Amino acid sequence: MSQQLIDVELGNRFAFGENWSRFLTLLNEDRIHHAERSLLEMLDVENLENKTFLDIGSGSGLFSLAARRLGAAVYSFDYDPQSVACTAELRERYFSEDQRWTVESGSVLDRDYLVSLGKFDIVYSWGVLHHTGEMWQAIENVMPLVKKGGKVFIAIYNNQGGWSRRWTFLKRTYNKLPNFLRPLYTLLVMGAREVGLLALATLKGKPWEYFDYMFNYAERNDRGMSYWHDMVDWIGGYPFEVAKPEEIFYFFKQRGFKLSKLTTCAGSLGCNEFVFEAPE
Repeated sequence: MSQQLIDVELGNRFAFGENWSRFLTLLNEDRIHHAERSLLEMLDVENLENKTFLDIGSGSGLFSLAARRLGAAVYSFDYDPQSVACTAELRERYFSEDQRWTVESGSVLDRDYLVSLGKFDIVYSWGVLHHTGEMWQAIENVMPLVKKGGKVFIAIYNNQGGWSRRWTFLKRTYNKLPNFLRPLYTLLVMGAREVGLLALATLKGKPWEYFDYMFNYAERNDRGMSYWHDMVDWIGGYPFEVAKPEEIFYFFKQRGFKLSKLTTCAGSLGCNEFVFEAPE
């Protein structure tokens, strides 16, 4: 049994791949289009033709697929075996036997493995590095993978102080629970937040805005994701680390990287997104 599976069995790690395998049943052209658009907007490009794209922690494989459809040669890897299987399934579904899309099992904490990959025009890792258990080391390991003048696009959970500590406890608790109790736990924990959002929309006289957001989540969050699967990923995502935007900025700046784009979650739940350019 792999260390990843052992950690899942012990309740020390969330089985991300199980969640993503369920998400793939919802994948459609609209979701893929949203994923493509989010990549182009954050990277500030019109396409990825003649670019190499490394997807660290490929998860469902959606963004590897988006990058490949945009013209990039894609290299995807993940620590979770089921996530690797999800990404491989999308490659088979959309780019069967394609020589410009590689899918492997690997860890961003394994330096020897990373050295073997070479360097890439774009290194992408959205919502992954803070789930490794060694976030700052993982971020450090990403930097040598970027070509001179290339870009690294990462998303890291926002540091909310006391709220982040509470979420760490809630996430740890989720992973210690038996599987059959987890859906109920998710509804209980997230229910208060959702009721609050609905109440706020109702007070404004526009309760339909809440339901519009929930049922059109893929379009509203602009990443093609699913409302429920994102909620499960949020409540279950463990290990869990956070950082303030300025901490990430200075970490990269000290190593010669230049911030080219930043999207923050305004101090709320969620991830801050960063695009840095590697020194020439």
